[in-house]
Amino acid sequence: MKDIYIIPIFVPHLGCPHKCVFCNQDEITGLKSEVNEGYVEKTIEDYLKTIPKDAHVEVSFYGGSFTGIPLEMQKNFLSIAQKYLASGNIDAIRLSTRPDYIDEIILDNLKRYDVSIIELGVQSLDNEVLLKSHRGHSIDDVYKASKLIKEYGFTLGLQIMVGLPGDTRQKTLKTADEIISLKPAFVRIYPTLVLKGTYLEKMYKNGMYVPISLEDAVEISKELYIKFKKNHIDVIRIGLQATDEINVNKDVVAGPFHPAFGELVKSSIYKDVVKHLFQNNDIKECTVFIYINPRSVSALVGNKKRNKIYLESKFGVKINIIQLDNLEDDIVLLEYDGHIFKKSIEDYINESTI
Repeated sequence: MKDIYIIPIFVPHLGCPHKCVFCNQDEITGLKSEVNEGYVEKTIEDYLKTIPKDAHVEVSFYGGSFTGIPLEMQKNFLSIAQKYLASGNIDAIRLSTRPDYIDEIILDNLKRYDVSIIELGVQSLDNEVLLKSHRGHSIDDVYKASKLIKEYGFTLGLQIMVGLPGDTRQKTLKTADEIISLKPAFVRIYPTLVLKGTYLEKMYKNGMYVPISLEDAVEISKELYIKFKKNHIDVIRIGLQATDEINVNKDVVAGPFHPAFGELVKSSIYKDVVKHLFQNNDIKECTVFIYINPRSVSALVGNKKRNKIYLESKFGVKINIIQLDNLEDDIVLLEYDGHIFKKSIEDYINESTI
């Protein structure tokens, strides 16, 4: 399988008529300069110089709401990407937009320029959360847009946020179930952060909004991940990517930020898998050996060795970790008293009752 490389083209707020409470695209993207055809072409050229020739390359229009920008500007930007697609320098064109900026005319235009993947910023499928977050679109908009995108033959991706104003665990899980019913090819999961220059920052400082804790954000994101994977929906990202701007003591004012948030979620799943093996096999107060692929060691051990410390304390065991290069990434082998117990992340997810 080829490695996938994304060439990101950011169009912050160019097509977005709303100012969601959590959004400051200039800070999220770090982009302050004007976006024009020259910028698009230069960005593609610069990235192509660093990408291996045999990679799968996608040009992706992120930020703002691409299909809300003037049609001529859409055509100009897409024609540049299409030129690289026709020459074989890239393999796909993708974009992100709002659910209320999708209709037949828009999709017909995207088809002309060979766009193949469309992501919708859904964030929530609860009316109160959408209203309090100033999203400016309805639940019906999400259903209509998703249905239309799939009917046109585009690959559909959806984005969900946890910890928005008015949100609860129950509402988030219900949103996840609704997203599953729409059958997207993939999803992204983002915890809500309080960023400088947003209305959410004012709400936070005025005591009108309390961010979800990092621990709770990891836990609910893990539940979402398991739900989506059980339903054969790929989770392509968990957590906002850390940048020079998106970081503690920079533009993150409050909220469950961690530079490796997705790794924390993955690590929590590994902890649950080992805990399951201990409990199901009545393993306690002994020495055990855990065999794992080197690529998965950090997830198993946990941030600051928290998983290892927790498991040893809870079950009174001494854990020795042995790395095996030929073991699949998601497999955990546990040796105890001459017996080998095996569990894969995939099996654990499929057996989950979440």
